[in-house]
Amino acid sequence: MKTIKTNINSYLEIKKSKFYTYIYNINSKEEVNKYLETIKNELPKATHYVYAYRLLDDAKSSDDGEPTGTAGSPIMNVLEKEDLYNILVIVVRYFGGIKLGAGGLIRAYTKSLTETLKAANFVELVNASIIEITFNYDKIKSIDNIITTTNSKLLDKSFDNDITYKILVKNDNLDKFSNYKKIKDTITYI
Repeated sequence: MKTIKTNINSYLEIKKSKFYTYIYNINSKEEVNKYLETIKNELPKATHYVYAYRLLDDAKSSDDGEPTGTAGSPIMNVLEKEDLYNILVIVVRYFGGIKLGAGGLIRAYTKSLTETLKAANFVELVNASIIEITFNYDKIKSIDNIITTTNSKLLDKSFDNDITYKILVKNDNLDKFSNYKKIKDTITYI
């Protein structure tokens, strides 16, 4: 499982039709709607706003007026083949006057995405947990060392009679931390 590290976009012209491809790292369906609305407002005269998104628990594609199965489905196929999650792809098309046919549309939308993905920086998604640990001051060096050696991320810390850390930890490394309180399970990149 992987996702893109940063949002990217590109432009491609095929037989006078213009294809603008936008790829977003997302975590919710609300972000899908927000990005679609933004693109439609920024490019109001486009012919089609084709999209596909893939979250861990939801996926959807839309041909947005293109013949059924010629736009959104090919984009979704690429996302599945590349094992990409937490990702939204919007391909905006300006019709150039030359009909591409079903096969031509499938190739055009697939190429728009695959060409854009060549410029992407990918990160692996991992099962992780946010945990909280409380420990004495004399343990700070050993706890900091465990965080470093496990590539965990310190999210928050507080100092009182004891020290309390909130840490993002890959689930494979949870056994390195004793007496932790799990706050949340998540899938993320570290």
